[in-house]
Amino acid sequence: MASTLWRPLAVWLLTLLACLVFLPARAGVMDGASMKQAFPLPLVVGEKDKALPVWPIYKQEATETILVGYAFESIDLAPLPGFSGVPVNLLVLLDAQGGFRDVRVLSQHEPVFLDGLGPEPLEKFVAQYKGLNLKQHVKIDSRAKSAGQDASANVIIDGVAKATASVRIVNQSLMSSALAVARAKMGFAEGRDPSLIGRIREDVFEPLDFNALQRAELVTRQTLRNRDVEAAFAGSVGEGQDEEARRNPGGLFTEWMVLHLNVPTVGRNILTEKGWRYLKTWIEPGDHAFLVATRGRYSFVGEDYQGGAVPTRLTLSQGGLPIELRDLDVDDKIRLPEDWRGADVHWKVFKVISQASLDPTQPMKFALSVTREKGLILPEKVRKEFEMEIQLPEDYAIPSGNEQQSWKTSWTGRKLDLSVLAVGLALLTVMLARPAWLVRDERRMRWVRNAYLLYTLGFIGWFAQGQLSIVNLTGILQAIVNGRSLGFLLYDPMTVLLWGYAALTFFVWGRGTFCGWLCPFGALQDLISQLAGYLGVYKKWKRRAVPRVWDRRLKGVKYVVLAVIVALALIPGSNLVDSAVEVEPFKTAITLAFVRSWPFVVWAVAMVLLSVFVYKGYCRYLCPLGATMAILGRARLLRWIPRRVECGQPCQTCRHRCAYQAIEPQGQIDYNECFQCMDCVAIHDSDTRCAPLISARKGQTIPIRTIKEQVA
Repeated sequence: MASTLWRPLAVWLLTLLACLVFLPARAGVMDGASMKQAFPLPLVVGEKDKALPVWPIYKQEATETILVGYAFESIDLAPLPGFSGVPVNLLVLLDAQGGFRDVRVLSQHEPVFLDGLGPEPLEKFVAQYKGLNLKQHVKIDSRAKSAGQDASANVIIDGVAKATASVRIVNQSLMSSALAVARAKMGFAEGRDPSLIGRIREDVFEPLDFNALQRAELVTRQTLRNRDVEAAFAGSVGEGQDEEARRNPGGLFTEWMVLHLNVPTVGRNILTEKGWRYLKTWIEPGDHAFLVATRGRYSFVGEDYQGGAVPTRLTLSQGGLPIELRDLDVDDKIRLPEDWRGADVHWKVFKVISQASLDPTQPMKFALSVTREKGLILPEKVRKEFEMEIQLPEDYAIPSGNEQQSWKTSWTGRKLDLSVLAVGLALLTVMLARPAWLVRDERRMRWVRNAYLLYTLGFIGWFAQGQLSIVNLTGILQAIVNGRSLGFLLYDPMTVLLWGYAALTFFVWGRGTFCGWLCPFGALQDLISQLAGYLGVYKKWKRRAVPRVWDRRLKGVKYVVLAVIVALALIPGSNLVDSAVEVEPFKTAITLAFVRSWPFVVWAVAMVLLSVFVYKGYCRYLCPLGATMAILGRARLLRWIPRRVECGQPCQTCRHRCAYQAIEPQGQIDYNECFQCMDCVAIHDSDTRCAPLISARKGQTIPIRTIKEQVA
């Protein structure tokens, strides 16, 4: 039945998908009445904006109506799908300065926050945004002790340990939607999403002298004469306060220049090789370093300047947002022109940290401020800024793209986990591609396989949270149906890497590589079955094979389960799929380690205990993910399990030993149901277990029986 179901099922799924894929995406749910209920008096809800789905919120003070901020739903502005394929919808109140006045969860379909951890952790997570500002860079850390504000304008909020990827998606949706409102309504007209930034090209370098750097537009300079500065103060209390300017209007006030040292063509030509290596050790990915130099009677370094502090005379901004500069102590000889080596020359290297999200492909404005004052006791001060715009040439930077999302932090933050997984997958590939050493010794094979199953259960499952799930499939389908990007998948790097490896092995070995070796819940069932044998359970209750006729029928049930789940996932606006996917005990047993409400724990424990008496009964008969793997596994190009002419006619050793009942009486392997345990491979190569080899060694022959006799 399993072998005949997949073709009509695939046609049915594709037809249904084609019918539904162009249905409109779901939008916000709030209307005027519900907004007034959410923000009651003394707040006043204005009319919904016609151009942007936001609601102005006012407050009446005496006879004056004051704008408090703007309320909006994140799903209207940044509908980033979660792992169910449906975006989390947040109600946000953003004040007129870009601060979060209120953040609430309106709806969510994240599997881990439904019946897993429950909705409370997500509600507590979004509540942390109250009081924060868009000008701060928010970093998520699941370690509660690290939460709080650090020394700069950045802030760390507490994540949710078992839902790291989900809360990163929520953060991205919240920040992206809030920035959209800030850009349109609050003067952040050129502000950019911090996760959508370009980067410096590290592979471009050309040895150039200073003049060549200027011709390449890699040096930005500005000359200010005394008359220029005096003109800026005209009409203010600062006018005429500079005696030197009055005596010599054409004299040099200051000349200043800025160079972007991250650019290899700049940094390696301006710094010595030693200085370049030193700089690279002090700037992290996303950090930027600038050389600022002045000559003349006015310097960016004031008399009260202290090393390590924020300069008072020099500022940097991008898109209307201020960016903090900190000096970086670089003890090196700077290669400046000869006329930039006098006593009036000052230079420093300033660092911009990655959390500032500076985009090197966009214009940057450096400003040198000059302050004048008038009066002795209570002097009146006035300050003027002289701006210089920096624009890096296109050849030296890679512009941002729509796919360059904040998911990158999910990958960089899990480098160690991904490395351990990569090593494990490489080891598994070697074992499966060259199994001779492994299957040669039955005891060795048992120990190696069990060790790998423990790695799968302990590291991939419970520690790294890498359990693949049918939720991955329903999330993709719902995202497609609603016309949304599949970028949400990138927020869970373990899942991406495992799916990528499984996809590749479909072409080589079929479904068995994942189901037999990399599924944490499958590993749990296997290990529990072995433990039951060790404890003597089978001495009292013998595990029996399911009759072949019923085995075939039951193996078709998982395809029906899959079809039902897929159908529910494709119904617009339906939440039934959230309940249907609970047929999988993975979330209970692996993601939440059985810490969940009792009905789910009972189901998960029942499925584990089922494997004690019916070997991997859940995997073989009920698992919708297993059905998906079996369908996709039909891309297999090899019949990799060795067979002899005697296999099935007359020898039945492998078939009787196959706990998965994946070998036909005629000896053929049903690769759609094979879990790649390699027991039959070990038997095939053993002259003490393989009947044909035993007979050949003893000079005997095995009597041939008909298929009907063998099945009987």
